Amino acid sequence: MHSHSHDDNSSTRIGWAFFLNVGFTIIEFIGGVLTNSTAIMADAVHDLGDSLSIGLAWVLAKLGKKPASSSFSYGYKRLSLLGSLINGIVLIAGSGWVLYQSIPRLFNPEMPVTEGMLALSIFGIAVNGFAAFKLSKGETLNEKVLNWHLLEDVLGWVAVFIVSVVLMFVEWPILDPILAIGFTLFILVNVVRNIGSTLKLFLQGVPDQGIAKGIEEKLKSISEFKHFHHLHLWSLDGESHVLTVHIELAVDVSLEDQRNLKRRLSAVLAEFELSHTTVEFELHNEPCRDDVPRE
Repeated sequence: MHSHSHDDNSSTRIGWAFFLNVGFTIIEFIGGVLTNSTAIMADAVHDLGDSLSIGLAWVLAKLGKKPASSSFSYGYKRLSLLGSLINGIVLIAGSGWVLYQSIPRLFNPEMPVTEGMLALSIFGIAVNGFAAFKLSKGETLNEKVLNWHLLEDVLGWVAVFIVSVVLMFVEWPILDPILAIGFTLFILVNVVRNIGSTLKLFLQGVPDQGIAKGIEEKLKSISEFKHFHHLHLWSLDGESHVLTVHIELAVDVSLEDQRNLKRRLSAVLAEFELSHTTVEFELHNEPCRDDVPRE
């Protein structure tokens, strides 16, 4: 009962943050046009990306509760990778559009409506700050990650606030496109890094070399294991890892000894918190069935 209440509270907080961000992102795009500010448009693209992240996290948190089925035997955690790719593609497209608008402004800067910039920056700090405050009460990994996104947004709006104040006293319109390009490059660097990590997981690459080496060391520490091969470590979503391995035993052992070895193996692998583990024991000098040529 307590766990169900905890999940509901988490979902409610993420839902609050999503609707606040989406509503404000729409206001940002309108405000960016009205104030003629590329910096605000760049921040709007950033907030659009965060809105997508929060919305996908909200939906996937609900889908993640669904039990595995015959069609999706590992469950639905892998959908988060699809969400991450969609988010990245949208952000790259939006960032490209902002750069297309901002770079010409460097050579022909236009003065934005500074009063409007100032008002929107104060509103942005308040909205994103409130959303971050709501999520700061959460204990789930989802909420903690999203909270960092929102804190980044608060810092972005602080930068817009400072530039708008400066522009109210000195006529340096070039500050607006410089800020926009700075925001956009920051977004692109992070997006490209995230898409690279996501594609690696999609292609079932090893999610963490440290974990892989740690598992190998643990297997080597058990004297009854002569050799191991076909060791595959991959991840459902970057957090829930899957391990499969064939282990050749040094000597023939009884069923009871095999049970004991399995218990010891479970104990040494416990620290890695693997979501799924498939281990095949091969008896002494028994050929590996995956290495036998198939006709």
